[in-house]
Amino acid sequence: MTPDPLDRAAALMEAGRLDEALALTRPLADTPDPGHRALALHSAVLKGLGRRETALVFDQRAVMRFPNSGAGWHNLAATLGDLGRGPEAVAALDRGFALGLDGALSWGVMARARLAAGDLDGAEQAYEQVMRRAANHTGNAIEYADLVWMRRGDLAAAQAVLDRSAHAGGPPAPLLLAKAKLMEAAGRPDQGADLLALAAERLPDEPALLMAAAQGALERDRLDEALRLALAAEAIFPHGPTVLNQLAIVYLARGQGDLALAKARAGLAIAPQDPSLLGWAATAARIVGDPLYGQLYDYDAMVGVYEIAPPNGWDTLTAYLADLATALDGLHRFSEHPADQSLRHGSQTTYRLTGSSDPVIQAFFRAIETPLRQHMAAIGQGADPLRARNTGDYRIEGAWSVRLRPGGFHKDHFHAQGWLSSAFYVETPETALATPEKQGWLRLGKPPFRTQPELEAERFIRPQPGRLVLFPSYMWHGTVPFTTDEKRLTIAFDVVPA
Repeated sequence: MTPDPLDRAAALMEAGRLDEALALTRPLADTPDPGHRALALHSAVLKGLGRRETALVFDQRAVMRFPNSGAGWHNLAATLGDLGRGPEAVAALDRGFALGLDGALSWGVMARARLAAGDLDGAEQAYEQVMRRAANHTGNAIEYADLVWMRRGDLAAAQAVLDRSAHAGGPPAPLLLAKAKLMEAAGRPDQGADLLALAAERLPDEPALLMAAAQGALERDRLDEALRLALAAEAIFPHGPTVLNQLAIVYLARGQGDLALAKARAGLAIAPQDPSLLGWAATAARIVGDPLYGQLYDYDAMVGVYEIAPPNGWDTLTAYLADLATALDGLHRFSEHPADQSLRHGSQTTYRLTGSSDPVIQAFFRAIETPLRQHMAAIGQGADPLRARNTGDYRIEGAWSVRLRPGGFHKDHFHAQGWLSSAFYVETPETALATPEKQGWLRLGKPPFRTQPELEAERFIRPQPGRLVLFPSYMWHGTVPFTTDEKRLTIAFDVVPA
């Protein structure tokens, strides 16, 4: 019997062979009368490849052909939510619920859609519906806990959500990791490290916990313990890129740069575009004097500083930035930073700004097209991990806004989902920027954790309103904390080759 091509496509997608799955689903979804499953699978494969806008076309086609399918409206809402089009996602799910949808997965999509639409009360209510139906779904519980934390800054209330999931039978490892991140976000890193150490002792077969506990031990200067835990993770998952990455971090803290570089190179042999491995390989190469560092951290060639032109409809850049600041301020509804992001003492928007219907925000993405293309042309082609991916075209993978309060900063970090990353300055703390310490400046090249020898930033860039900075996503970047009574409002986005 001839196997069903959709069954084969589903198996390929499950195995991560998305290009092969796409080749099977495309002709089936492009027929004049495609079946529901063909449309749904084709959309899922496209989303797996990051092609959400194209996937949306097939989800829309599915609800036009099968308007009484609750699953079709669920899929459409999920894609709209992924694109940051919250109000449309809510409307699609309302149609689905009217047709009988009532499962935890659909309520989770509704929670994210309401969040993207700015309805924070509605988002919490939807997450409550998820918890009533499937509190053991840890992903939704972690999202809910983070929402509670960002809205109210109440660590106990956020942790209570995670505890509910644990008591309902949710897998402990992701919940413990999320709880430790909340503790760190609340200014209790030692408490979080203690939790992870205990978790690693009681769940010694969980590599993610072992690595997190190793990192916690490293940050408390317990380097022998950090190495023991990282090696225990390697014994379980010897060829895991994340495990090799964690070992590189530990070896750098111990002053063993040669071993760190060897582990990072081993990880890159498996995952050659992994931004974290690229960042740590560069750090180890910098310490031992390996030429790899110059290939990955060519600041003059890889970092670009641009000033955008006023978009059509605005006579001056100052006028546009004033309108943009007003539009962005309306989106900053949280009192605290996310638990799992780099910023501290500020807030971050929680959906893709590319999905905004606000013409002021949409104008921003038109304004950055010219500098983005200029930067890709300036980078050029080459064999290194940055230039090797340069197609001359791009797709925005994520876009968000950050508003820092006095004392705010970004911890040094990289962007896991990008190829090129950015910082665009809307409002800047001018008094702070003029200080000798370069408060509020963007810094590049300083690793986020201790190394021996200790490494400092190699490049500082002064923010100014209307300035766009572009750099490789694997490049360490952070913000020098500022103490003046001012705010700092930015947009950041990642792009990937198209």
